[in-house]
Amino acid sequence: QVQLVESGGGLVQAGGSLRLSCAATGSIFSVNTMGWYRQAPGKQRELVAIITRGSSTKYVDSVKGRFTISRDNAKNTVYLQMNSLKPEDTAVYYCTFGTSGMSYWGQGTQVTVSS
Repeated sequence: QVQLVESGGGLVQAGGSLRLSCAATGSIFSVNTMGWYRQAPGKQRELVAIITRGSSTKYVDSVKGRFTISRDNAKNTVYLQMNSLKPEDTAVYYCTFGTSGMSYWGQGTQVTVSS
């Protein structure tokens, strides 16, 4: 059974940095896209960043220039480096892996940015 395990969330002051990690446990093959979504209280879940197997990336406008997504295919792990954090980045962050037939989601990790 495949599970995605996230780590790296926490409390940080505005302007600070955090690095999120998400690793797959169990057997998973041919992961095409890896990504991060977030959901703030009272808001819909939104896409933050995605990265394809070929390392093409896409970001939501609000994080461009501040966040960087990367992946390690050998380790089935995706990372999200978050710099210059703002209070509006506060949310639960979820990772997701997409294969040709399945989508997998992590349980979420809380990121709180204080002003």
